[in-house]
Amino acid sequence: MNKLSIFIQDFIKDESGLTAVEYAIAGGLVVGGMVVAFGELGTAATNQISALCTAVDAAATCT
Repeated sequence: MNKLSIFIQDFIKDESGLTAVEYAIAGGLVVGGMVVAFGELGTAATNQISALCTAVDAAATCT
């Protein structure tokens, strides 16, 4: 066989780049999950702060 065909066969059998792609996909999924989680956490925190402000305003006007 010539060197080119050996190089192509070796290139096809090489799977070292595949793990980098898998890590990139896993990292993207983790980051996506964090974005969703922090978005939900921010919404919940805003709702709690609004409820607290409403309760404090109601207590201030009652006394």
